[in-house]
Amino acid sequence: MGCPHHPASPPEPTGLPEAIVHDEKAKLDFSQDMSYGDYLQLDAILNAQKPLSPDHNEMLFIVQHQTSELWMKLMLHELSAAVGCIARDELGSAFKMLARVSKIMEQLVHAWDVLATMTPPEYSAIRPYLASSSGFQSAQYRCIEFALGNKNAAMLKPHAHRPDLLAMVQAAYEAPSLYDEALRLLARRGLAVPASHTQRDWTQPYAESDGVEQAWLVVYRDPKQYWDLYQLGEELTDLEDAFRLWRFRHVTTVERVIGFKRGTGGTGGVRYLRKMLDVVLFPEIWKLRTDL
Repeated sequence: MGCPHHPASPPEPTGLPEAIVHDEKAKLDFSQDMSYGDYLQLDAILNAQKPLSPDHNEMLFIVQHQTSELWMKLMLHELSAAVGCIARDELGSAFKMLARVSKIMEQLVHAWDVLATMTPPEYSAIRPYLASSSGFQSAQYRCIEFALGNKNAAMLKPHAHRPDLLAMVQAAYEAPSLYDEALRLLARRGLAVPASHTQRDWTQPYAESDGVEQAWLVVYRDPKQYWDLYQLGEELTDLEDAFRLWRFRHVTTVERVIGFKRGTGGTGGVRYLRKMLDVVLFPEIWKLRTDL
């Protein structure tokens, strides 16, 4: 029986957040151990946003592009590994990596929805502070384009002032693309891929070939016999499908925000981006659908 003058304290409710954390025995002291922020180096990441204008909306513009660069870093990580796997005939691993790249592109498509909340007057307030900086100059994006086969020597020049970036972009420019390695794989499997497309100057833009289409048609007409090559063709289709959506959403967002003004990097802005929509990365993969 409790003392009437000193009633017992009510029991601590077990459902309170503090009690839950206590019951779970969560680690709370990180004075001697690596924390979440330490592992991810969040101090460096979260202090990398340096607005140059007094405008509230510039933070959106910076975060949008910085997070896109992070996703592109992962995309390049996966693309590079996938190309290596295809060269070694390790298609199971390559398929997983290519599927991840397609999902990253989907993520980037939705990211444009956030930037599209920036109105023309809001962008106009920060545009003078951007000077000539432009996503057109992204070294990682250029490496992605090169890895997918859209080679263009002129796009090395924006990185000439940075030997480290130039070396990275130059390496992607000189290396076989994802599609180049896919065609070399078809040839190793006995399909009649023209030598002009398996032994060529990898720095040159890809040229569509009837012979390459015929090789893919053999695969698509007998999926059971060539199941893994058939699956590779569909992974490439998924990838270009996602890439087209990414580029299209980019165009519409830019048109929504700046109309047909020239881009900060000196291009024609929307007009330039629309021309890029016409680039087909894996032409025979698409053409064969008509000819099957």
